[in-house]
Amino acid sequence: MSKTMNNVLQAVGLVIGMALIGYTSSTVLEAAASITGLLSVWLTARANIWAWPTGLVSVVCFFYIFMDVKLYADMTLQVFFFVLSIYGWVVWLSGRGNAKVRPTTRITGCLAILLIVFLIAATAGWGYALDGYTDAAVPYLDAFIAVLSLIAQYLLSRKVLESWYGWIAVDVLSIGMYAYKGLDAVAILYVIFLGIAIYGLVGWRKEYTALFGKTQPPTPTQGEGGGIRV
Repeated sequence: MSKTMNNVLQAVGLVIGMALIGYTSSTVLEAAASITGLLSVWLTARANIWAWPTGLVSVVCFFYIFMDVKLYADMTLQVFFFVLSIYGWVVWLSGRGNAKVRPTTRITGCLAILLIVFLIAATAGWGYALDGYTDAAVPYLDAFIAVLSLIAQYLLSRKVLESWYGWIAVDVLSIGMYAYKGLDAVAILYVIFLGIAIYGLVGWRKEYTALFGKTQPPTPTQGEGGGIRV
């Protein structure tokens, strides 16, 4: 299949997905959040910088949606997403040379271990707080998805390939949770997100292999502002 035909099919699929979400949304706000979220993820998978401003719109809409249905971990998560979206916008435009965005990188073993420990500890603490002090419907699942989403978003903001594995796991879990909460349009959105995440993983892996080869180890280097780049 030619690249042009592939792009056409993707665009058609995107339009169909938006139309389906718009039709199944119960409110205008839910439709706006889902459609801009879908567009943002699709642009992210294609490594398009416009993913970030589009995502900011979606984040604001989802904040109010989750507050209304008492998914407090997800509501709080949108604040972090907002900050990380601005951060990702800046990072993707740095260290790019003549390219439109910075190249894809790989996670280090040390960072992976730290993030796993953080995932376990933060989920336990956040889930306990939600269970004891709020009327959250599914506190520990809500907290786990929220923390894993935060980790995946951080890695995505750094343009790390492994971010897509995190998003694939988040999408699978979210489909069930949002369907249970009666947010059918959001559940459908996450089905589409799942397909895009798989597409993003394949595309970013091809980009990384083309630039660095299959056997190059992930090497941490000194990043912008004195931070560590994975």
